[in-house]
Amino acid sequence: MNLRFSLSRFATFFICMAVALVSVALVPRSHWFALPALLASGFVLLGLRDLAQERHSVLRNYPIIGHIRWLVELIRPEIRQYLLEADEEAVPFSRSQRSLVYRRAKGIAGEHAFGTLLDVYRDGYELIGHSMQPAKHVDATSFRITIGGPQCDRPYSASVLNISAMSFGALSANAIRALNKGAKIGGFSHDTGEGSISPYHREHGGDIVWQIGSGYFGCRDEHGNFSPDRFAAQATSDQVKMIEIKLSQGAKPGHGGILPAAKVTPEISETRGVPVGQDCVSPSAHTAFSTPLEMMAFVAQLRALSGGKPIGFKLCLGHPWEFMGVVKAMLATGIYVDFIVVDGAEGGTGAAPVEFSDHMGMPMREGLLLVHNTLTGAGIRDRIKIGVAGRVVSAFDLASLFAIGADWANAARGFMFAIGCIQSLSCNTNHCPTGIATQDPLRQRALVVPDKAERVARFHANTLHALGEMLAAAGLSHPDELGPRHLVRRTSRSEVRQFSQIHNLVKPGTLIDGTCDHEFYRQNWEQAKAEAFN
Repeated sequence: MNLRFSLSRFATFFICMAVALVSVALVPRSHWFALPALLASGFVLLGLRDLAQERHSVLRNYPIIGHIRWLVELIRPEIRQYLLEADEEAVPFSRSQRSLVYRRAKGIAGEHAFGTLLDVYRDGYELIGHSMQPAKHVDATSFRITIGGPQCDRPYSASVLNISAMSFGALSANAIRALNKGAKIGGFSHDTGEGSISPYHREHGGDIVWQIGSGYFGCRDEHGNFSPDRFAAQATSDQVKMIEIKLSQGAKPGHGGILPAAKVTPEISETRGVPVGQDCVSPSAHTAFSTPLEMMAFVAQLRALSGGKPIGFKLCLGHPWEFMGVVKAMLATGIYVDFIVVDGAEGGTGAAPVEFSDHMGMPMREGLLLVHNTLTGAGIRDRIKIGVAGRVVSAFDLASLFAIGADWANAARGFMFAIGCIQSLSCNTNHCPTGIATQDPLRQRALVVPDKAERVARFHANTLHALGEMLAAAGLSHPDELGPRHLVRRTSRSEVRQFSQIHNLVKPGTLIDGTCDHEFYRQNWEQAKAEAFN
């Protein structure tokens, strides 16, 4: 029995050897036997290599045929995505979500027949209530907000949907061109990511939100520290509308990054202000400040150097008391940011260790509620606008976030789908099949900028149009009218509840006067310090 099993493991190897010997013997009779002789001989050599190698046990036990395992693993994602995946199965975006973006980007009608495919009785199903007296007409082009508090001299009129942070280097030059040109056409903003402002961001003149990360790319001195002069040289550009300090990102909160020396091309060197051929490091923490009070001084410095433009910060929420310490520092110094962008742990355009992607950081909705409630309880919510980012692709995604405190939303992967992303999950390999997340000149040549820029603008316009139709059905005329009472979530097979019944909402000023009746917020507020993050 054992002998028969052992022989079966090597059957393919023995068959190839036999075919090779027979074919070689028959070659003198007919040249047609040369091809099977070569193929079989090649497989025999492969089998001998498999038997001799020491890295893979499967190949030593199953020469030749063991390679099928790696072949199947190689094509498994594609087979699953195109043949086996259910329409509503998110990995991380479902086929239905991707198809919605593709249709809107191409200007194809988004209606579908025969009713919803969703199970409306499953736990977690959400809906927006409609009115018995819908609004007659809602103009989606009016869905804008003004970002900039009393200390801001040059407030910015922003769309309620914008392009989230993605750096040049992570994305190709053509992807940056298409996104920025689309933003220019559609009248919305494009966040640079921490990789700084590249020539491709400048090419088409779309509004820019300049993100300043811990590496201070584009505004650093030769030692990697913040350079006021270099910052001012770029921040005063008319194309730069706002400045965003990056504290952390949803894909890998609390984790720094490194661009290997081999990838630091002259082009990236010029954009980021780092030497060619040396590792480009993003530390996990800023060097310009180390406490909430110092952070507010840095905010004031950036505001002055930029000529009074809106200054804010982006973070994925971690320890609640640390964020509350920043709020206490605002109250103590009288220096307020103009906006805060809450990045959810479900965010994912940055390559990250698996444990960080799966188990670090607060999801977007919980982070949004914490920020909104803290600012409300501190009595300063009206001074500061809140943006959100994390798996936003549809009009309902937007509505569900505006209802619980967001003023606007940023989308990254949604706009990547708009320019052709097929969710191949190869962003970190430099082998992106659509030319988006690669620096390979031949691969990114596939991305045709004029066509994809129009798709970016259409996706934005059609998504806001759909949002306008939803708002009109609910009897509303602007996203800022949405509240937690307008949205409903199923909590069991037999019960639905309004968001206002589900979520804890802090009353204005109650953290300051000590009357907050939510223990979580009260305890963390007491622990928070303006003098230190920890």
